[in-house]
Amino acid sequence: MAEYVAFDPNTEVRGVTMLSINQAIGAKALPVLEKYGIQDINPESWYPQQTYLNAFREINKMGFFNMVSIGMRIPDLALFPPIENVHEALSLLNTAYQMNHRHGDIGEYHYEKVSRHEALLICRNPYPSDFDYGLIYRLVQKFLPHDSKGAVVIRDEGSPTRKKGADSCTYIVRW
Repeated sequence: MAEYVAFDPNTEVRGVTMLSINQAIGAKALPVLEKYGIQDINPESWYPQQTYLNAFREINKMGFFNMVSIGMRIPDLALFPPIENVHEALSLLNTAYQMNHRHGDIGEYHYEKVSRHEALLICRNPYPSDFDYGLIYRLVQKFLPHDSKGAVVIRDEGSPTRKKGADSCTYIVRW
């Protein structure tokens, strides 16, 4: 499967995560959301994932940074378990994903600690790769140690990528 195609037609997304589009893109996203029947989003309600992905596809055509920006809003909006540091944030990303999606094969995030300041994430989901990049980057930024000089998120081009039809993308994260 490629980006923008739900693994299961029954999968639903919690409304609070859908608010990331409004917060990242603002008024220019409204016509696209309305086109797909996404209006008056209730943060506690559930919506078909494929409808959300259809809107994503069209919004992505408006510019690369839209997907990154939407992904960057997720750590501040979606439900997450309590987190204290970067490794914990990355290791609990799959838990947060499960909290905000339901029904069928929703996908997953697989975390692997590489070293004290490096991790590997395999993102097997139908979201755009650039969305995952933004999500991971903001999540790491949010929990960086105070003495850190920043974070780097690199999509591993040597691994399968959704941009080329795979079910997953792999990211190397360093801080």
